[in-house]
Formats: sequence, C-alpha cells, structure tokens
Amino acid sequence: MPKSKALLGAAFLMATSAVGPGFLTQTTVFTQQLTTSFGFIILLSVIIDLCVQFNIWQIITVSGKRAQDLANELFPGLGYLLAFLIVTGGLAFNIGNVAGAGLGIEALTGVPVETGAIISAAIAIGIFLFKEAGKAMDVFAKVLGLVMIGLILYVAFTSHPPLAAALNHTIIPEKFDAAATLTLVGGTVGGYISFAGAHRLLDSGFRGTESLPEVNRSAATGILITSLIRYLLFLATLGVVINSTNINPDNPTASVFELASGLIGKQIFGLVIWCAAITSVVGAAYTSISFLRSFHPAIEKHHTYFTIAFILISTLVFLIVGKPVKVLIFVGMLNGFALPIALAILLVASRKSRLMGNYEHSVLLQAAGWLMVLIMTGLATQIF
Repeated sequence: MPKSKALLGAAFLMATSAVGPGFLTQTTVFTQQLTTSFGFIILLSVIIDLCVQFNIWQIITVSGKRAQDLANELFPGLGYLLAFLIVTGGLAFNIGNVAGAGLGIEALTGVPVETGAIISAAIAIGIFLFKEAGKAMDVFAKVLGLVMIGLILYVAFTSHPPLAAALNHTIIPEKFDAAATLTLVGGTVGGYISFAGAHRLLDSGFRGTESLPEVNRSAATGILITSLIRYLLFLATLGVVINSTNINPDNPTASVFELASGLIGKQIFGLVIWCAAITSVVGAAYTSISFLRSFHPAIEKHHTYFTIAFILISTLVFLIVGKPVKVLIFVGMLNGFALPIALAILLVASRKSRLMGNYEHSVLLQAAGWLMVLIMTGLATQIF
C-alpha cells in the first residue's frame, strides 16, 4: 500500500473510532446547553487533543513498539494493566457501538434493532475476513467517514444555523464549561481511540525518527477530521436549537436531523449513526486486540480470529442484556482513568534511552502532555 494511503487510513481509523453513537449524542446535548459558545469548547478541545495525540503517536512510532510493550519494558506488569484498561473499555463501548449500528438500520429500514445489530456485526466481521484486512479496514473507514461528513454537511445547511454568531463565539465565548471540554477530549483521544491510528501505523511499517513528519501529519489529520465532523454536527444542531424547542430528550440527535431536514432527516440520521457505529465497531475491535497480540504467539498468529471473537462477544452481550447503559457508565469511569495513565506511562518511557535510543522527545510536547495528565486525573478524581 502506498505510504500516503496508509497514513490517511490511520487518520480515518482514529477519527471514525472516535465518532460513535455517543459522540453524536454528546455533541447534540452540549450544543443545547451552550448554544453558540460550544464552538469554543470544540476549538479548545482540538488544541488539547493535538497535544495528546502527537505525544502518543510520536512515542509509539519512534520506539517501534505497541503501547503495552513499552509499558511492560518500562516496568514489568505495567503493560498488562494498560491492556486491561483499554480492552475492557473497548469491549464495553463496542456493545454500545453494536447497539448504535442496530438503531441505524432500524431507522433506515424498519427492521428490529437486534436484527440490524446482527447484520452490522456480520459486515464488520467480513472486513477482517479479507486477505488484506488492514487495507480493507482503511478503505472502509475512509469511505464511511466521507459519507458522514457529506450527510452532516447537508443537515447543517438545511438547519440554517446563525453562522456569524457561531464563528464569533467560537473565538470569544459567552459561556464556558470545563466538564464539557474534558468530556470532548476523552471522547476523541480517550481509551482505545488515540491508539487506533498509532498501532495501525506500526502495522503499516511506520517506525523510527525518519517517519516523524508523516506520523505528525497523519495524527493532525485524524484530529481535524474528527473536529470537522463535530463542528458540522454542532452547526446542524445549533440551527435547530435556535429555531425549535421540540427536540426529543430521549433521542436528541435523531430529533435534530428530522427537524432540520423533514422526513428525509430520519433516513439521514439512520445512515449517519450506522456509519458512525459500524466504523467504531471495527476500530474498537482492531485496537483492543492489538493490545493483546504481543502477549502470546498464538494471539499474534491468529489475531484476526480474536478480533472476530471480540465483535461476536460484543454482539451477544447486546442481544442478551439489551441497552448497555450501566456497562457504558462503568466503562466511562475506566476511560476517565485510562487516558492519563496511558499518557503518563508513554511520557516516562519517552525519557528512557534503553527504550527510545538516541531520540529526544520534544520538551514542549512533554510539558503539554504532563499538563493533560494532571487535568484529566483531576477530573477523573472529582467525578469518580
């Protein structure tokens, strides 16, 4: 695969992993609460996300080791703790992603959610059955990512948001909400999400300091794609919030799409949430298993089957338990702790010559990274 395609594939894998059903609802709810000032929260979160993602992607690709291996070499057993946090979070969120995919198919076709979830799981599994599964995953993420951008752009256009006020308050906000900012950061680079693209780059052969310019470009592209989708969804929601008070609190995103675009809005919502959910199913499964592959030769050799099993387990739990609200609340706590722990481990590892060779990690990125660790730890301690 040409390098440019692999870099773009990693960026879209990270971005579409972040844009799941929770991402859509979260953006809609915060826009209702903060109206035009939510644009500033998005802008601020972009800066924080870039600091986190540049640190993680640079350290992993320069070392040539997956995050759990770096952690175990830094301190024996630390990689197993990190893998537990990431895989547990990835599995629980994947239950929600499978549910979201089922809801999308229900909105599009009227078939039951459970049937839609099974169909979606089968499609996700099909991606990993390709001989060149990595390439298929990259193409899948790029195509559906572009579909989401196009559909949300259409809804943003039809909702007629107050663009001047939105742009003005993106720079100079009238309101600010720290919890909203940190929630966006956790939803964009928390848990397994930021590692999705970094581990994908390793599998595509990017490693060492010579790859840094390309890695940085891919990392920035992933964050900007995610932020573009969020900002467009913010504008779409804003137009409806300003002009209507009839948003359904039980399904706010679907309500926004229908109010903005009429009957076709429900179909668009169904397709958008399905694209968001199915790409997140693929990203969560791939990344979670990548945290286990180096622990045993059998997992490395048969990682495709482990990935398929991961998707099947997620689907079965959804079919048995139903809507995984309690599970998602629990895993939200895990992800709240996972980001600062993972980032702190990698920042410490970046200073060890036995792990990084002669590479000297940017002092500015180090400082920004430790600041993020402190902020996210403080929030996790307060909330949980």
